[in-house]
Amino acid sequence: MDEELDRYPLTGRFLMGRLRDALSEDEKQTVESLIEKVEQYDRDTTILARGQLSDRSTMLIDGFVLRTIRDGDKRFVVGVQVPGDFVDLHAFALKRLDHDVVTLGPARVGYVSHDRLRALMEENAHLTRLLWFSTLLDAAIHREWIMKLEQLRASKRVAHVFCEIRQRLDFVGLGGGRAIDTPLIQQDLADMCGTTAIHMNRALGQLRKEGLADFRRGTIRVADRRKLESYATFDPTYLYGEGILGMKGELSLS
Repeated sequence: MDEELDRYPLTGRFLMGRLRDALSEDEKQTVESLIEKVEQYDRDTTILARGQLSDRSTMLIDGFVLRTIRDGDKRFVVGVQVPGDFVDLHAFALKRLDHDVVTLGPARVGYVSHDRLRALMEENAHLTRLLWFSTLLDAAIHREWIMKLEQLRASKRVAHVFCEIRQRLDFVGLGGGRAIDTPLIQQDLADMCGTTAIHMNRALGQLRKEGLADFRRGTIRVADRRKLESYATFDPTYLYGEGILGMKGELSLS
């Protein structure tokens, strides 16, 4: 994995993901060359506002990004992105998004112009399909969030969020060990799980009391991963990394 990052410093995490076996070396070089500009953000920054006309899409190189929607004074977090995610590739087709795209804490992103994506679509149908896959994967995650928001109480919802983040970081070589450092705060978790900060504090307290997970200053500590997954009824199949939805070569050229 380190070799992949050495060869492709801007898109290495993306290339480590579920599409790694479907990409040829030439296609990996092409993906790396798509990045035209790199920006470092040191604090929470709205990089694409709801309704803003977009002429570029964003690859998350390092850090975390949230998708958020505001209704009056209330904020809803409707998605979280991890390194290697092509955050707003769907802005190429939609041009204006129905939500804000916000960096969370320090983050480094790479920008790809829609002109370059348009040229890619005309030149490489296979790579275009693989980029389309990454956008459809976001939709699969959104569907799972909707279902779990309805099914689970707050402590199990946030446990599910922890499990998902850990699994997605695993895919890109960042999920090792029992602790994961994030820039998340309790309010972010509350806005993800459709509850208040007070109820989230109680939910996290329950997870801590039962020895399932400990969340302090953004660090998620899990002593027994499988026990937490069982508690959260977390099945990673919807992430298309394993199980009946896992990639088994269907997207490769051969």
